[in-house]
Amino acid sequence: MCGIVGFTGHVQAAPILLDGLSKLEYRGYDSAGIAVRDGDKDPVVVKAKGRLAILSEKTDGGHAVAGTCGIGHTRWATHGEPSELNAHPHCSEDNFVVGVHNGIIENYQELKDKLVKKGYVFYSQTDTEVAVKLIDYYYHKYNVGPIDALAKTMVRVRGSYALEVMFKDYPGEIYVARKDSPMIIGVVPGEKEDEGETYVASDVPAILKYTRDVYYIGNLEMARLRKGEVTFFNLDGETVDKPVTRIEWDAEAAEKGGFEHFMMKEIHEQPKAVADTLASVVKENGVDLSETGLTTELMRSIRQIHIVACGSAYHVGAVGQYVIEDLARVPVRVELASEFRYRNLLLDPDDLVVVISQSGETADSLAALREAKGRGVRTLAIVNVVGSSIAREADHIFYTLAGPEIAVATTKAYSAQLIAVYALAMGFAQARETITADRAAALAEELKALPDKIERILSEQERIQWFAAKFSNARDVFFIGRGIDYAVSLEGSLKMKEISYIHSEAYAAGELKHGTISLIEDGTLVIGVLTQKDLFEKTLSNMVEVKSRGGYLMALTTYGNYSIEDTAEFTVYVPKTDPCFAASLAVIPLQLMGYYLSVARGLDVDKPRNLAKSVTVE
Repeated sequence: MCGIVGFTGHVQAAPILLDGLSKLEYRGYDSAGIAVRDGDKDPVVVKAKGRLAILSEKTDGGHAVAGTCGIGHTRWATHGEPSELNAHPHCSEDNFVVGVHNGIIENYQELKDKLVKKGYVFYSQTDTEVAVKLIDYYYHKYNVGPIDALAKTMVRVRGSYALEVMFKDYPGEIYVARKDSPMIIGVVPGEKEDEGETYVASDVPAILKYTRDVYYIGNLEMARLRKGEVTFFNLDGETVDKPVTRIEWDAEAAEKGGFEHFMMKEIHEQPKAVADTLASVVKENGVDLSETGLTTELMRSIRQIHIVACGSAYHVGAVGQYVIEDLARVPVRVELASEFRYRNLLLDPDDLVVVISQSGETADSLAALREAKGRGVRTLAIVNVVGSSIAREADHIFYTLAGPEIAVATTKAYSAQLIAVYALAMGFAQARETITADRAAALAEELKALPDKIERILSEQERIQWFAAKFSNARDVFFIGRGIDYAVSLEGSLKMKEISYIHSEAYAAGELKHGTISLIEDGTLVIGVLTQKDLFEKTLSNMVEVKSRGGYLMALTTYGNYSIEDTAEFTVYVPKTDPCFAASLAVIPLQLMGYYLSVARGLDVDKPRNLAKSVTVE
């Protein structure tokens, strides 16, 4: 959530800051601001409530703000309402320290009370202003440098943060500190001593235009940024060496490529995301998980698997529970990360905790990972971002190869995560010999066929567009299914509500009679998912019950089940595959349904209200 950028170099900073912030709009925000220094002059701070375009207009695209060193921020309101006053950057007295911050300072009120007693006056409701003035307090009280002032602040602050600050005494320099919230740094050395450039941001797209070589600052670490130079420090003020990570995808991958919205572009990128992720693990006769570090001996020793995730990643886990238990015969629990860490967990040293996160920075998922590790339980991360916090801290890593995902509503990252849990299920099944070699080879072939089958579904999207336009004024929509179809329904419902703002719920079809069916009125749209052959008739009977009470039925099933048209008013067909992998095909029409409903209602598909791409606070 939120986005931060920073630049110091030999060219005008403000246009670069605005460009970087524009690449982070997908993260969700309600206000934006920049602070730029021109030599040893005081910083010029410009802030605006609302979209980044307003800030850009106020500064003539940044060209009206002189200076070659600056920081910028898009804010998601946590402490204090969205307003220009509460927007970042925030400053201490006389603009001595100016800073921006991602995250939440949990003990901000305690720190604020202390600073008030020391004579500090506060103009905003934010926890960030408290952090900036605490840095200023330690800097002056102990007569120390920026790194020591930051370190003393970090020791006192509880919560999460990615901090960027500039000090009046250090023109041309930016100081940063990190705990839990993401931050990357890019350095472009100059041909001459004073011509280098250094960038900092909360995510790769903001700086990818300028460099693909980045540093990942570690947890509870700080850094000093100068032109073409970065130095890292630990809490003791000692320098720390960092390796450079090269980002393999380029800037074009983060552009729309001719599509009206990032979401539609990413829906169409799913065949490639699935194919690339498959190629990393699927072999001719099964799967090979050796790059994750999961050995045959280890997989045979696992007693139970706990899949921990949030949002769409949790729905991937719901699919994974069915598939892993079916193929590998290993007990699986699927846990919401936000609940996992607060329960009195019954974990065994022979368990495996699997944490799924697109960004690798999801706050609750990261906390769950640390809780599991603290209890001595082995962990596996399924993540899409190389070098992310969850990837660095997990015992084993499975990287999905979806590339950058910009739209808030996930599509291709979800599909790549499904491949990861399929591979995990097959790997365990092969290791524990719960499937034959012939079965493993057949499943591998089914997996390899998925990208082409997804392409086939996408080629027929116009029918879904027509149907979505018909129901663009719907008030309530219900999804029903059984088994894997229920797990897919959860994701379809989420896609609809998060971008079209239509109230939608997903229910296990067998639960309809236990209260839910009372919500069905004449014309209520009910979407039944029926891809599981053994459960087809059961779900169909539930759809008949809905229809008899006035519901309008849409069916999503596999080719060949044409008798469904006797019951449903509208039917979408997907190609056949092994029932274990049906979620990869069934989810595509539901993604399209959510997208076209949003478009028909005139909404901002890529940046839905109140939502953020990467949830880095609790």
